[in-house]
Amino acid sequence: MHQLLPWLGMKHPVPAPLQVCDGTNKGFVLINQKGIDPMCLDMLAREGVLALRRAKRRNMERLTLACGGFAVNSVEELTPECLGHAGAVYEHVLGEDKYTFVEDVKHPHSCTILIKGPNDHTIAQIKDAVRDGLRAVKNVIEDKAVVLGAGAFEVAAAQHLRSTVKKQAQGRSKLGVEAFAEALLGFVKILAENSGYDAQDVLIKLQEEHERGNAVGLDISTGEPLDPQVAGIYDNFIVKRQIILSAPIIASQLLLVDEVMRAGINMRGK
Repeated sequence: MHQLLPWLGMKHPVPAPLQVCDGTNKGFVLINQKGIDPMCLDMLAREGVLALRRAKRRNMERLTLACGGFAVNSVEELTPECLGHAGAVYEHVLGEDKYTFVEDVKHPHSCTILIKGPNDHTIAQIKDAVRDGLRAVKNVIEDKAVVLGAGAFEVAAAQHLRSTVKKQAQGRSKLGVEAFAEALLGFVKILAENSGYDAQDVLIKLQEEHERGNAVGLDISTGEPLDPQVAGIYDNFIVKRQIILSAPIIASQLLLVDEVMRAGINMRGK
């Protein structure tokens, strides 16, 4: 940052970026990916400029998305057009670490979520939960569709396979349709067992309620059928779609492995 020395020594005219702050209550913040000499830091402080050094590249990219503006490679390229805007920039100490907060940005397209916890395991769990939640929201926005959760989709799909698709199938295909329908109900059984209920009793209740024309799922609090739409329980469409598409492929690959192993055993016997 040796280029800052002659720039800071100039009194007339005032550098273009600082003209934006003159006569107002605004402050000027300079964020640099590399180091800044202590002499430059002192001279910047005298001019009322807050200088932050050794910012990570990914943080610089997020800053431009959050605050606007764009990064420049030299002092000569500094213009009012390249500046971003934030309502507050301050340093805060959390534990033994210091963090710089940039808040109240005008048009944020990026943000940082600060996670605190008593230990690394708790922080990792919270991080995974936040990441899963953000991905779920992202999937809904991109798909513009959701699927009823709590096992309602699996019960309805299994019932449709058995009542409609199986009747249209011919020969051995009926066995495949029945196996796929039974596999779909495995999700409901696991959900019931993990909640401490008898899987068969829960499954019978859901199927009976579905035969009455109601789209129902499992209430893990009571073990009784519930309307997932009323309860606000939904699943991502793309996740269910991927499961249905992947399941037959994985099963076929596993069966193929069995065939290869069986052929190898027969060859050794000969």
